[in-house]
Amino acid sequence: MKKRQRGITLIELLTVMVVVAILASIAIPSYRNYLLRAQRSDAKAALLQVQTAEEKFLLQQNTYTANVIAVAPLGLGLTGKSESNFYDITVALTNVGGVPGYTITAAPGPGSGQADDINCASFTLNEQGTRTAVNSGSTDNTAICWK
Repeated sequence: MKKRQRGITLIELLTVMVVVAILASIAIPSYRNYLLRAQRSDAKAALLQVQTAEEKFLLQQNTYTANVIAVAPLGLGLTGKSESNFYDITVALTNVGGVPGYTITAAPGPGSGQADDINCASFTLNEQGTRTAVNSGSTDNTAICWK
């Protein structure tokens, strides 16, 4: 009488490993893209926070400031980074036809995972509330990035 052995064969094990590898090759990039899209909200929130601080500064000092980090009355008293540190925040002052203004920019910080976000490389917001975003090729991508 032949004794029947139990267990799995090498072929069965390799088949399972191939199926798992195929599923992982689909799931991991999809999850990474989801994270990049979700973390864009960090830039949007930071831009809106700086915009609010600029308007408050204007009411108190009768001018805008490009100094994000210094405390009042010299600056906005913010960190210069988004809340989760994915983006660096900068302010550039503008003066068009004698009317003062500003442009706030959120760009991925060094070492940030958002540097891989080629669709939304940077976000901007100005004193009029105009929102823009560009991809890594500096092409306007506002419709995709600000939705």
